[in-house]
Amino acid sequence: MNENDKQLSAYLLWAFLLAWMLQAAAIGFAWNGQTHYFQLALLVSMYAPFAAVLLAKAPRDVGWGLKLRGKGTWVLAAWFGFAVLAALGAALYYLLFPRALDLSFGFLASQLGEEGLRQMEAQGLTLKTLLLIELAQALTYAPLINTFAALGEEVGWRGFLYPRLKERFGTAKGRLLGGAIWGVWHWPVIILAGYNYGTSYWGAPVLGPLLFCVICIALGTIIDYLYEKTDCIWIPALAHGAFNAVSGVGVLVLNPAYIGHTTIGPAPIGIVGGLPLLLMAGLLLGKSGRENV
Repeated sequence: MNENDKQLSAYLLWAFLLAWMLQAAAIGFAWNGQTHYFQLALLVSMYAPFAAVLLAKAPRDVGWGLKLRGKGTWVLAAWFGFAVLAALGAALYYLLFPRALDLSFGFLASQLGEEGLRQMEAQGLTLKTLLLIELAQALTYAPLINTFAALGEEVGWRGFLYPRLKERFGTAKGRLLGGAIWGVWHWPVIILAGYNYGTSYWGAPVLGPLLFCVICIALGTIIDYLYEKTDCIWIPALAHGAFNAVSGVGVLVLNPAYIGHTTIGPAPIGIVGGLPLLLMAGLLLGKSGRENV
């Protein structure tokens, strides 16, 4: 085993070990209804890949400098591209399942609860206004805030893992393998805590983890493409943060009766909601495959 293989093995060992320990804690918090601690443990786990790079003693220049002159198009793509894909996916989902659309915002009301609704009314807000505020946040400052959380993963995945996989297997195969690894990295919290899909969907607990691997392949392909175009780690972190910011917006108008169908949509982590994401990634994988020939 050469030095690169040793570093890669060490990186994967640390990335999974640290993250799965934190996910185990998150699962415990979820089972005890401690939502805030659950979210905190997951947030900390996002820095496991960054820590793994350091522990594997495999530093790499990931492009810390913001040398973005002439790259404004890619910055905008990172900031708003996933919002467009998520909107298209949600629109397709509600077109196919019109009864799932609830413009009385029943799901949003259920999330607020009685106390939240009273506070909202006391402030002179309506559910529609709250929805618009959520959308505005998802498109403006939320991606920037999420960037700092996503940075921990991006240094590890796109900054360290993907370049090595692409060097060994080619761009397309490297992205496919990298995305699958990224998806499996989430499996404990998906299977045991219902992260992203819940626990009562059709095909549980197998379909959700497998589907998320497919979504991670697509998501990682697009994010890695942006990284290649900018050579700046902050851009994939921004794109990752933007995806996290917009992925739940379409659910805010979901009929509560359909909440157990999240493997279908309307969020971009579902089969229908994720179709635009998958199509875009497929185009990029096809392009990289042709370039490797």
